[in-house]
Order: sequence, then C-alpha cells, then structure tokens
Amino acid sequence: MELYSTLETILTAPSSAEKIKLFKSFYAIYLYENVTRDASSTIEVFSNPSYHNFCTVIDPKEIVKRQKLGGTRGQIQLLHSIAHIEYSAIDLALDAVYRFRDVGDEFNDEWLKVADDEVRHFLMIEGLLQELGSFYGEYPVHNGLFEASVNTMNLLERMAVIPRYLEANGLDATPLIVSKLEPLKTNPMVGKIIQALQVILDEEIDHVHRGDRWFKVACERDKIHPDVYFDIIEHHYPSSFPRKVGVNCEARVSAGFSVDELKRISLVLC
Repeated sequence: MELYSTLETILTAPSSAEKIKLFKSFYAIYLYENVTRDASSTIEVFSNPSYHNFCTVIDPKEIVKRQKLGGTRGQIQLLHSIAHIEYSAIDLALDAVYRFRDVGDEFNDEWLKVADDEVRHFLMIEGLLQELGSFYGEYPVHNGLFEASVNTMNLLERMAVIPRYLEANGLDATPLIVSKLEPLKTNPMVGKIIQALQVILDEEIDHVHRGDRWFKVACERDKIHPDVYFDIIEHHYPSSFPRKVGVNCEARVSAGFSVDELKRISLVLC
C-alpha cells in the first residue's frame, strides 16, 4: 500500500461511510505492516471539500440560528454542527500527512493518530444524531475549515492556523456549550451530549498540543521566532487578538500556550 495515493483516495471519498471504511482499513495496515511512500507523486490542491457531495455548503452568515437546546431540534442542530467540525477535522489531519511530505515519519504517526481520534469523535456524534432521527448532511454547513486548509499550504502556517488557532478556539467554546447544557442534563440526550463533549475536549487538548509542537518545529526549521504566530493569525483572521473575553487558560496551557501568549490573546485571563 502506497501512503500518499491511499490518503488521496480517502480524502476524496464520496461519502462519510466510505471515507471511514477506507481509513480504518488503511490505518490497520499502516500500524502493523510496511507502507511504501512515493513522495514525488503529484500533490493535489483540492477545489472542493470532501463533503460537498452530500452536504449543502452555504455562507457562514446564512447558517440558521440554533433553536433552544432543551428541544430535540436544537439538540440536532448542535450535534450537526459538531459532527461537521469533527468530519472536517478528519480531512485536516489526513491532509497534513498527505501534503507535508518532508517532515518525517513521526509527524505522519502523530497526525494519523489524530485522524483516528477524529473518526471516533465523528462516529460518536453521528450516533447521537441517529438516536434523534437525524443524520450528517441534514442541515447546510459552511466550509470555513476547508478554506483554512486551502489558505495554509506550508507547515508553519498550517500548524499555526488549524490546531493552534481554530482548534484552540474550540477549547474555549466547548466549556461554554457544556455550561448551557448543564441545567438540562436530566434530559437523557443532553446528558449524552455533555459526556461526548467532555471526551472531545479532553482529546482536543492533545491535538492542539501536537499542533503546538509541530508549529515550533517549523519555526526552528525556518529560523523564525514563535511570535510569528500572531502575525500569521492577523494575516488570515484580522483583529482576532486581543479578545475582550476570557479563554480556557488551563486547557491552553496544557496544549502548549505560554502565559505571555495568553496575555496577548485575551484581555481577560482566568
């Protein structure tokens, strides 16, 4: 099995079921058998996200406002948005291995492990959607994460933007969602959603930490000070910092952020 052609096939799979089936088969072989590598093969720049065949993609401004979380429809909308993030995260992890071919086997091992985690997260959330009579693709989605991948075609920017900015934002957002769900946790489905979100939060700290590590490796390789992070984020997401709201300091420190960075990210600390 050749690594990069197999990843391209997985990345362009026409359905979520096909993608996950292909990934599981590939990953089992990757872990226990020799996989060849042809780093000279063409690296595609994908023009569409892999979900464009079964999801309606719309502008983020057109996303319908979520209904109250106490009702089934609001729970489905929440779960659908999480499923979309997790499905996109599968592709982001795979794309990093597919695209950055000169970083080494350790990089490949780490991001394929992340992809495996994201598959598990997606299946967990998809299962809850199915319990509520829904499915991934029922609601329109935006392609912000896909656009972020297209706009970051070198290792330094990819690690800064995807794990260290966008995924790190999730470390801040997830506890806020849980806090809104807590008063409703006597509802059995709400209790399941809270448990799933806690699993995702705990493991996403590790994912952001991996991104932090490889961002710093890229800085060393390019002989650039890690403070370039703020320039990169300002370029892609102007006026992101400093924020007037607090961040999840404990999670971000565990994921590799320094106290000085947190002071630059948010005006309000823990």
